[in-house]
Amino acid sequence: MSEAIQAKTRLHDVIREGRIVTEHHPWPRAVVSRESWCRVTGLLATGEWTLLGLWAEREQVHMALEDNGELGVLSVVCEDKRFPSVGQSHPPAMRLERAIRDLWGLEPEGLADARPWLDHGKWNLPHRIAAAAGPTRVAESYAFLPAEGESLHQIPVGPVHAGIIEPGHFRFTANGEAVVRLEARLGYAHKGIERLMEGAPLDRVVALAGRVSGDSTVAYALAFARAIEAAHGIDVPQRAVWLRALMAELERLANHFGDIGAICNDAAFAMMHAQCGHLREQVLRVADKCFGHRLMMDQVVPGGVKRDLHSEGKAHIGSLSAEIRKRFPELVELYDNTASLQDRTVGTGILSANLAGQFGCGGYIGRASGRTFDARRSPGYPPYDTLQFETPVRQEGDVDARIWIRIREVDQSLALIDQILPELPPGPIAHPLGTLVAADGREGMALVEGFRGDVLVWVRTGADGTVERCHLRDPSWFQWPVLEAAIEGNIVADFPLCNKSFNCSYSGHDL
Repeated sequence: MSEAIQAKTRLHDVIREGRIVTEHHPWPRAVVSRESWCRVTGLLATGEWTLLGLWAEREQVHMALEDNGELGVLSVVCEDKRFPSVGQSHPPAMRLERAIRDLWGLEPEGLADARPWLDHGKWNLPHRIAAAAGPTRVAESYAFLPAEGESLHQIPVGPVHAGIIEPGHFRFTANGEAVVRLEARLGYAHKGIERLMEGAPLDRVVALAGRVSGDSTVAYALAFARAIEAAHGIDVPQRAVWLRALMAELERLANHFGDIGAICNDAAFAMMHAQCGHLREQVLRVADKCFGHRLMMDQVVPGGVKRDLHSEGKAHIGSLSAEIRKRFPELVELYDNTASLQDRTVGTGILSANLAGQFGCGGYIGRASGRTFDARRSPGYPPYDTLQFETPVRQEGDVDARIWIRIREVDQSLALIDQILPELPPGPIAHPLGTLVAADGREGMALVEGFRGDVLVWVRTGADGTVERCHLRDPSWFQWPVLEAAIEGNIVADFPLCNKSFNCSYSGHDL
């Protein structure tokens, strides 16, 4: 099929060709033929559509897609435990397919990289989720990709690091100080979250969803809650909807302050680290006073929220906003006017707009490289459809641009909080759920904007209300690979700076 014809194909056309799953909400899902699946793979390769997620269960593989603002899920049945590889022509799918092989034993036909991903050769089961118990296997050495050239040497870093951070291994191939290739090996933080969710009651699954990546607990809990609510047609009280947005923006503020300070610290500018760390601490303390937990963990639940915001809490948040507005501009000016700091961040770790678009990078990583996507706008969800805010975008794609995106998002979060507080509607904060019983079972999906980017959750509940299958996709799945590209040509000493400017989640990726 020619590119001209492919360009006319739309997601809804492909969905209509398949068998539509009527119990899937709010966007359609269809089981399609292998031919249709391969045709969509070609569309992804040309950049027509964006891959949002790729996951599996015992007999099917599912692919979430975005086409010019339209969302949907395509599924293909895996005959003989095989399915056509998406990664063979669309690189962002490669690690997702390697994870599917590890977890489910399904083989992506045509996948160029057959190395394991999450499975480090120490699992008792050959396929963590799908297989029956088997003998313990012996771990094998991981075959890092080679690099050719004169005077090259390798530098292994991790998985244990000098700081209190999560584990990950980075293999540098360098010529002197210049990085020729970086390859990451992740999966050390694999916890089996999705397997733990299978067959579990709703309250157990809610708690697990909020613990996929602790710094994004509100985003994950909100995405899971919205997926359940979509599946079962649950109306959430308006006050709860607005409180959720308030918590999400407080989470965004805390993480952006932490990131800005940590990036500057990796450039040997400790003053910014200390000052931004103080602002982050103030946000966390206010969150604890208002919602009973510094990270606001377990506060967003299907049907609403657990804890209301009272007048005293409003006063705390108002004082916090005033303090940030007083102190943060001084720190921004300090960053902008410190030549030694600018020398480290400007032009360092450049991610091209083409690569950011190809991988569908969200959050500050995508927006620093010209990608405007923001799940709060498209597909959008309340109350953001009634709030005024901007999505800051830059084109440079370097460490400096990623810092400035965070700075501008701090401004926007403060503006959103200013709109939310006086407009909080009265009324209840939760809809009583009881037992989610549906004779035919239900499926739901949600896309929520976390501080790193878009978090996707897909869930299926059974007739008894328990969770049959849940998939949670962190934005880091599409951000880790492009970090490897962004560091090439930089010096080894700039890797901590680049890495922190990306701040991908290990735990969210490894599940």
